[in-house]
Amino acid sequence: MTPGFPLMLAVMAAAALFCRYAGYIAMRWIPATPRVEAALRATPMAVMAGIAANAVASGSVTDGVALAAAAGLVFVMGSDVAAALVAVGLAAAMRWALG
Repeated sequence: MTPGFPLMLAVMAAAALFCRYAGYIAMRWIPATPRVEAALRATPMAVMAGIAANAVASGSVTDGVALAAAAGLVFVMGSDVAAALVAVGLAAAMRWALG
């Protein structure tokens, strides 16, 4: 663990908490149209894809395979959360198998 890690973790937690509260406040004034609801449902997978895309851009084959699996499993399973969990398990298994 690097010396700056605890501070970085605290800042990220504070930012996440701020975003969560800001979202609740903002949704008081934004009408819940089908388009807004679709955007809100797509947000978690978009965030996970953005994180994984960063790892893929750095050359991680394991993360690339897991990201592709998650994208395909969303359509097969119909659940982005289940697809993400399976993809995380796949990445963990690949890392374990590859050493």
